[in-house]
Amino acid sequence: MGVRGLQGFVGSTCPHICTVVNFKELAEHHRSKHPGCTPTIVVDAMCCLRYWYTPESWICGGQWREYFSALRDFVKSFTAVGIRLIFFFDGMVEQDKRDEWVKRRLKNNREISRIFHYIKSHKEQPGRNMFFIPSGLAIFTRFALKSLGQETLCSLQEADYEVASYGLQNNCLGILGEDTDYLIYDTCPYFSISELCLDSLDTVMLCREKLCESLDISLADLPLLACLLGNDIIPEGMFESFRYKCLSSYTSVKENFDKKGNIILAVADHISKVLRLHQGEKKLEEMLPLGPNKALFYKGVASYLLPGQKSPWFFQKPKGLITLDKEVGSMSSDPESKQEVPMCTDPESKQGVPMCTDPESKQGVPLCIDPDSKQGIPMCTDPESKQGVPMCTDPESKQGVPKWTNPESKQGVPVCTDPESKQGVPVSTDPDSKQAVPMCIDPGSKEGFLLCTHPESKQGVPVCTHPEFKQGDPVCTHPESMQGDPVCTHPESKQGVPMYAYSEYRQGVPMRTYSESKQGVPMCTHTEFKQKSPLRADSEFKLETPICTNPGIKQEDLVNMEPEIKQQVTMVSDPEILKIARAHHVQAESYLVYNIMSSGEIECSNTLEDALDQALPSQAFVYRPVRQRVYSLLLGGGEDGASTCPTVKEWFVYSGNPLRHPDLVRPLQMNIPGGTPNLKLLWLNQDAGIQARRLDALLGCFDLSSSREELQAVENPFKALCCLLTYLFVQVDTLCLEDLHAFIAQALCLQGKPTVQLVDLQLDYIDARAVQLGSLLVRGLTTLVLVNSACGFPWRMSDFMPWNVFDGKLFHQKYLQSEKGCTVEALVEQNRSRLTKFHALKSVVCKACVRENRRIVSRQHWHSPQPGRWGRQGSGSHRTSSGYSRAGQGQHWRDQGPGNRQYEPDHWRRYSSSGWSN
Repeated sequence: MGVRGLQGFVGSTCPHICTVVNFKELAEHHRSKHPGCTPTIVVDAMCCLRYWYTPESWICGGQWREYFSALRDFVKSFTAVGIRLIFFFDGMVEQDKRDEWVKRRLKNNREISRIFHYIKSHKEQPGRNMFFIPSGLAIFTRFALKSLGQETLCSLQEADYEVASYGLQNNCLGILGEDTDYLIYDTCPYFSISELCLDSLDTVMLCREKLCESLDISLADLPLLACLLGNDIIPEGMFESFRYKCLSSYTSVKENFDKKGNIILAVADHISKVLRLHQGEKKLEEMLPLGPNKALFYKGVASYLLPGQKSPWFFQKPKGLITLDKEVGSMSSDPESKQEVPMCTDPESKQGVPMCTDPESKQGVPLCIDPDSKQGIPMCTDPESKQGVPMCTDPESKQGVPKWTNPESKQGVPVCTDPESKQGVPVSTDPDSKQAVPMCIDPGSKEGFLLCTHPESKQGVPVCTHPEFKQGDPVCTHPESMQGDPVCTHPESKQGVPMYAYSEYRQGVPMRTYSESKQGVPMCTHTEFKQKSPLRADSEFKLETPICTNPGIKQEDLVNMEPEIKQQVTMVSDPEILKIARAHHVQAESYLVYNIMSSGEIECSNTLEDALDQALPSQAFVYRPVRQRVYSLLLGGGEDGASTCPTVKEWFVYSGNPLRHPDLVRPLQMNIPGGTPNLKLLWLNQDAGIQARRLDALLGCFDLSSSREELQAVENPFKALCCLLTYLFVQVDTLCLEDLHAFIAQALCLQGKPTVQLVDLQLDYIDARAVQLGSLLVRGLTTLVLVNSACGFPWRMSDFMPWNVFDGKLFHQKYLQSEKGCTVEALVEQNRSRLTKFHALKSVVCKACVRENRRIVSRQHWHSPQPGRWGRQGSGSHRTSSGYSRAGQGQHWRDQGPGNRQYEPDHWRRYSSSGWSN
């Protein structure tokens, strides 16, 4: 995370920038300096997760009661000294950082593989050096902090930008995290979470001003330094050769410093002694080997600029020069060529103007100096304005022709005089006819468009040339963007319709212009209804899928939105619904809902799963049918929504997925009594009977509508757990009765155990299958958070928070006991009340599974058990999305090829030890 090598450099080379401070003292100083202002610390929660997770056990799925207690102690320590905490969580992964996200996930996969190898070899948890945070920790930490009364926010882009921006704009005491990017942002002070002593509230402050002093650069230079070193946007290898060139010319190499430390010093030295000499005069691409990475590099530098901040490294274009009518005067020396240049005197300004000799007429011609090329350009005098106009030579006639200079491309374009307006009009030479054709200049793009004469109005109409057929098409000018769009003639109305040219097919596609956004969207014609619908072009896969536009978001509303959220096009059309989803997202009250509705792209990080265990499917596959029904609910717009809504991009980590592309997942039709309700009904309607419709939607997402009455009769907090267990055991045939006993027994025993008793719990050994089962259940709880928030919160979130229904070590203990054949009485620790509840919960799950044609049996009834893979007779049966069963054989889930494939709804079946069914 952050800037490559900077953390180590600070620790080894510049330790003086680290100062031990005390938060209590800082808060008192802040209050005296700002009376009436509460000292506030902005917390980058994603950086703090591994420091907050203090329980000794982490391998079994999470010690959630202990973790919740640790969070409560953390909050109390700060509130006791009058410090307010604001917690920020990452809400989505920016496209510029996707490659870095993928790189870390693949690295995590290798770490997880080593963890399971260690477990199988030693039957114990690895040391803290192999620590891997429990699945779902970030998601449940949000809700834990909210239940503790803390202000918790979820970002609309990478959290570090919003953290730095909030800290700067709200005069905060500082930022608490562990990311060297906070040394680069010009914001409030940055404090280290890794150095925090909670008892004394001492920590280390990293001073960016002292860092600049050590490197002899300014604060404004830090973003440039960060990008040259490499960060989450700029790959480390992009400027590797440049850094070594800096190192080779660096004269102050410190022998006692490490290589990375010297590289940072050398790059900083190059910035201060070489680049700064031309700052404001030359563009960065003229001073650095940016090549094709110029746009990415500029974006990387800009990513550190907070609202209202500017970079001195962004080149300001000099104003163009205008020279006038002249007389020959003296000679001057050109500083670039060192040659003598003839001069003439401008009668108006009395200043000297360079001249050149026309090779044809042998007469002197005034020159103007191009500020970019530093070369002289011949000029002629405009008879109307009496001003000098640059000239270019016509290759056919060899005569000088007035020239118009494109301010963007800096290239000259010949000009002809319009006989009507007497004004110069840019022209272009037709490559076929070799004749000059008038042009118009787009004021937005500064590009020239050929003109053709409209037969009715006799006015010039812009023309664009088709790249394949080299033919000109008329163009209409967009009133807002001022950009030209190709036009085709509607066969019935005879009116011009804007077109969009697809580079892949070289064909024009009609466009629809929206009155609210004034933007054109490609249209496709439905083959059955002959109606035009907007298209969304998938830039990565060249797929065209129907989209919905948000007519409610106007241009002026976007000013207050975050940089990466300025999108006119979203996956849903209702602005009121989108606004609600956005608010729930920002307030950290939902999970993935806004991501689905805004961009149609979601991700899920690594899970502790054994890649070598072919019997247990990845959680990414197990819960995908649930997500598919959620997509239908959120994007389908009610009845028959799944057939019309687009695919969703899923970046989910599972074994064998190289994450080169997202999986394209199609929505799955829901089976809800009374039909699928729309989101306005679920989210906005407060009528008495709507809560029942919300519950119907939730159960419909799990395809368990037929078990509604039984699940409703279960007491809290076990209702949600029974729903999840039923879904799991229906989906995964390799789960047995012993597994169900362990899940239910641990949930019941958890209710009466104090946290200290859970801390002292000791396990005989660690079982790899139990580790994966614990993670599988926790991922199911996060899926419940998604479904509950998508359906309008029919259940209380607290009912499926893990500290209320799951404990890793306790589940592991019950799993080992159940495997040994312990009685149910022993599993519930000889408690009669628990025993009664145990049988009741087991009955609900088993009956619901039987209704779905799934009979849960003991492993003792399975035939030919294999190590690491549990099989039972007839396990080739599977359940279709509509709920009926049939037998068959097919491709195993592990053999499914990852990435860039579309998942059809009817491909999803219940997982079995024999694999996929056709």
